[in-house]
Formats: sequence, C-alpha cells, structure tokens
Amino acid sequence: MKTLPLALLAATALSTPLAAQETLSVVGSWSGLPLHQQYEAPFWTETLPAAVDGLAVELTTHNQMNLGVGDVFPLLGQGVYDVAMTVADYAVADAPELEGLDVPLLATTADEARAMVDAARPMVDDIYRDRFNAKVLAIAPYPPQVVFCNADIAGLDDLQGLKVRASGRMTAKLLEALGAEGVNVSFSEVPGALQNGVVDCAVTGAGSGYSAGWWEVSTHLMPLPLGGWDPVVTAMNLDRWNGLDEGTQAAMEDAIATEFEDPAWASAQTALVDDIACLTGNGECPAGEARDMTLVEASDADFERARTILTSEVLPDWAERSGDDWAERWNGSVGEVVGVTIE
Repeated sequence: MKTLPLALLAATALSTPLAAQETLSVVGSWSGLPLHQQYEAPFWTETLPAAVDGLAVELTTHNQMNLGVGDVFPLLGQGVYDVAMTVADYAVADAPELEGLDVPLLATTADEARAMVDAARPMVDDIYRDRFNAKVLAIAPYPPQVVFCNADIAGLDDLQGLKVRASGRMTAKLLEALGAEGVNVSFSEVPGALQNGVVDCAVTGAGSGYSAGWWEVSTHLMPLPLGGWDPVVTAMNLDRWNGLDEGTQAAMEDAIATEFEDPAWASAQTALVDDIACLTGNGECPAGEARDMTLVEASDADFERARTILTSEVLPDWAERSGDDWAERWNGSVGEVVGVTIE
C-alpha cells in the first residue's frame, strides 16, 4: 500500500461533513504567486468565514502539500479534500476537452479573456462534473502568459530552433508550429532550466515570473499572449457540495463571485501593465524593485502569423483529440465570442 504524505493525510482528516464541524479543507494554487496571496488566501481565511455564519476553513496549497499539479482535481473528486484550485491546463491529461477554456492569442485584454471564460463556463461545469466529480465555483485569471527568454530575440521568428517551456498543450503545439521545440518543465523548475540551458525561453504570466525571480535568469521579455491567460479553476467535491443546505450554497456562490472572482478579473489588465514595468523598468513598479529585462514588442505581422497557425493547425488538432461534440460546443460559445470557427 502506498503511504500518503502527512499533509495529504491531514487534509483527508479535515474532509468531514460540514454539518459536523463547519470546516472546509481547501487546497489553493501556487502559494508564492499574487493570485493566492492577494485573493485566494484572504477570501478563504477571512471573507468567506465572515459571509457564512459558523463556517471555518483550513487552507493549504498544492505546492505546500507536494502534490503533482495533475493530481489536484482527481484527488478532489475522490474526496481527499473539499475545495481545490489550480490552472485548468494542469488537468488536460484527464480532460483534453478542457483545453478549449484557455486558447492562446484570442484575448489580448482582460475583458476579452473574461468574455471567453464566461462563454466557456457551461462546458467547464460539465467537464468538472463528469471528469472530476466536482462543482465549479469560480474561474479566475493569471495575467496573460508571455515569453521570457535567456536569449537575444527581436521577434517571433527568433523563437525558431529554441527550446521553449510552454504553459499548456495548445501553447506547445503553437510553439512547435512556429519552429520552436516545446519542452515540458514544471513552473518551479524553470529558473534552473533557464540558467542551465535546458530551455532557452519559458512562458508564464508576467507577474508570476516577476514573483518567482525569472528576471534573474532571463534577459528578454516578449508580452505576446502565446500562453493565453492560464485560468485557475476553483472547484468543490460534488458530494460535499450536494451535502450543503441551499442557503449555504447560495451564500458561498454569491461571496466567491463578488469577493473573489470579480476582484481578480478587475485587476488583471492593470496587473499586466504593472508587471511589465516591474520586469523591464518601463514605468513604475508597485510590487517592488524594477528590473531591467529587454522589452521585445511583437509586430502586427508576428501576431497575425501566430494567430493564423492557431486557427489553421492548433485548434483543428484540439478538435480532433477532444471530439466533434466539444468542437461544436466551442464554436457555439467561445467561438462566437471571439469570431473564430473550427472547421
């Protein structure tokens, strides 16, 4: 028999019925990144307990528990903990149809990204119910997933032949179509990989890269959203959710929409501008000391080339892997919002 990590056993012990002790065990996303520090942690430890009378929360994060990122939602479905949140792309090995939530290059502003997510929400609800025995409570953004390079680049063409860490499967397919080599490296391992030449470039949110110190091991920043917006899904074990009374369910849904989801989206666009300033020194940095990475502005031709590859190669590839039914649902929801149809 395999032995569960102590933190996992502790989380399991906390997963008792709400009526018995009014406590939820919650597993947050990356503990060192702004989404968790500024939104997740305050919401679950302060805001929600204040909004739902008698409710208590025990909060940890998947990296503090040493969970594999692909295990977060399957373990949630098994009832190991009550609530979990992490990047949707981490779950696509179990649910390839989920890739349709986070498509690169289709949204260049937070409002456009929110519109895409809202359109995809009924699909995502069904995926989490059927694949992970879970109820989706919220979908919040990381800022656009941009390109950090420890290499001298001046545009998209210069990625050809380079090894690039992608932030998701669609991004990897896009990079490969651009002539780069997509490399699978976990977020926490990227600084060492950049420093040691395992990868030449890596894709993540600008704020995440700033917080994690990627500026120490990379020289150039290209803020083209090659990795989409990396939506973070917050979900609750469906059996646990169904065990709550309707009043508690309504209070939780209202609080998480207005006090967590909406504020996270409202700050997303400003965060990108601030994060670029923090990484490059072009503008004021509210987060701390500004760094001096070289800012690489992608041209209109770069953007059009990448988008053409996306619509002609990457999205049809996803449609083939996920199945015609999902492609049809995507066309009738997200596709209508962004003006793209998968043929």
